[in-house]
Amino acid sequence: MKSFDVVTEYGLDALAAVLHENSKDKGFWDGEYTYDKIGNKLALIHSEVTEVLEAIRKSKGSQEIVQEIADILIRTLDVYAALRNKEEIFHSLDEVLENKINTNMSRERLHGNLF
Repeated sequence: MKSFDVVTEYGLDALAAVLHENSKDKGFWDGEYTYDKIGNKLALIHSEVTEVLEAIRKSKGSQEIVQEIADILIRTLDVYAALRNKEEIFHSLDEVLENKINTNMSRERLHGNLF
């Protein structure tokens, strides 16, 4: 199986840092950093996933669906960068994602799932 190189010139780590700085500049990280704040941010990612489903279900069109998917990525990378800044996590998303993709590429079809 051919290895899939997901790391781009700048990578997701760099993009996450830029997105997180913008989020902080816009006031979304004001106040104390707490687990409740992280939990709230994770819940917002979940709400964006629900918005994708609603856009598909209500036939809102490609633009709306892709915008909601972009919101998921932005919020996810924002939380990732916050956790890195607070040294809660140390691993590079670029490296872990590349390893995960390569692992998934080598798995058997459906690898144990029924559907």
